[in-house]
Amino acid sequence: MSPDIEQKIRQSFAAQAMMRTLGACLVALSDGATVIEAPILPGSRQQHGFGHAGLTFAIGDSAAGYAALSLMPEGAEVLTTEMKINLLAPAQGERLIARGRVIKPGRRLVIVQADVHAVKEGVETHIALLTGTMIPV
Repeated sequence: MSPDIEQKIRQSFAAQAMMRTLGACLVALSDGATVIEAPILPGSRQQHGFGHAGLTFAIGDSAAGYAALSLMPEGAEVLTTEMKINLLAPAQGERLIARGRVIKPGRRLVIVQADVHAVKEGVETHIALLTGTMIPV
């Protein structure tokens, strides 16, 4: 990945108010792959005390989207056109890790996937699988 594309992605991530609100960080970035982490804050929990599915979806969608953007030419952006989430287990623990990747790049559509894991006392549990489509704009 060119330094210009990496800088563009890092600036884009920093500009997302939602990610700041959730305390999320972009921790890894490479061609076609990203990793985003977020703490499970008191304000991000649902009524049973688990991390809310909205938190899971938000960081999974962003991880998949930035993975797609990493393969786009300079000047291009991407938007999510559809995203499906399978919630596999409750989000229990201190933080979530979303690992996004490109499954199939294309000029018109980019197929993406993200796996989200909850980390509790150092142990990762796979809690969600997202699959979706990004469109270059």
